Amino acid sequence: MMRAEFDHPGLLYRDLDEYLAGTTEFVYSAVAAGDAVLVAVPGGNLAPLRDSLADVADAVIFADMTVAGRNPGRIIPGVLLAFAAAHAGRRVSIIGEPIWPERSDVEYPACAAHEALINSVFAGRDAAILCPYDAVRLDDDRLRDAWRTHPVMITGGDRRPSPWYTDPLATAARFNQPLPPVPAGAAVVRFASVRDLARIRSSVAAYAERAGLPAARADDLVAAVNELAENTILYTPAGGVVSVWAEAGHLACQVDDDGHLADVLAGRVPPAAHVEGGRGLLLANLLCDLVRIHTRPGGTSIRLHMAG
Repeated sequence: MMRAEFDHPGLLYRDLDEYLAGTTEFVYSAVAAGDAVLVAVPGGNLAPLRDSLADVADAVIFADMTVAGRNPGRIIPGVLLAFAAAHAGRRVSIIGEPIWPERSDVEYPACAAHEALINSVFAGRDAAILCPYDAVRLDDDRLRDAWRTHPVMITGGDRRPSPWYTDPLATAARFNQPLPPVPAGAAVVRFASVRDLARIRSSVAAYAERAGLPAARADDLVAAVNELAENTILYTPAGGVVSVWAEAGHLACQVDDDGHLADVLAGRVPPAAHVEGGRGLLLANLLCDLVRIHTRPGGTSIRLHMAG
């Protein structure tokens, strides 16, 4: 039977039995068809799903989404596209559960934007991505967004077209939301040229050390901030501001400038190998635990979070 090039259903589940019924059916069908199969779900769902798929486990790659997809902006480039590239020439079938009840309100806009952007990034690809949603513990707003970001929804075992699905780029743009204000006590470094980059790196590194961030994580944060500051210098002649502060459980760093980041896919899709530039935001997504962006004409704010 001919299958669609790209299928992106959302699965609403109300208990573990319903979860396992929908996900295992998807995996068994994909394995039987010879697809490359990835299961990337939160740890609490990963163990029972792996156990239920024990007889085909050697044909499935498993990943804990709370690790692989801790930063929602990392999932498309670092999980989905990476898996597809590793299995070029084969249809890929993926279970990806990027939204679980413990996701914070600060993380959520990046999660919902991710779900919308999958439709644009994978359009025309020979792939299927099933996204489960906990219909009991997720709030109504998040469940409504699932209907907006998936062309098809599965509920009670039935597939139905979503009447609320619309242009994915426009839907993703709905989650371009203002960030919480930078705290008054944040350390601030203003910059305008490449001569300022060393000062930015040393300031962020020193703050990270005082905050107790492990050295490897501090190095990653410094590298990400440096890349974003370089982008500001290249594309916004007025320069920008780096702010750093500690929050409960993590270090936050924000880069503000007067540019407008019009491409909603920036940082989610790796540029072609022959293209120069375009990797700064991608690197930040791959290195950091959360990247939130708010952009508008006359200004862009990019906030990085790094857990201790």
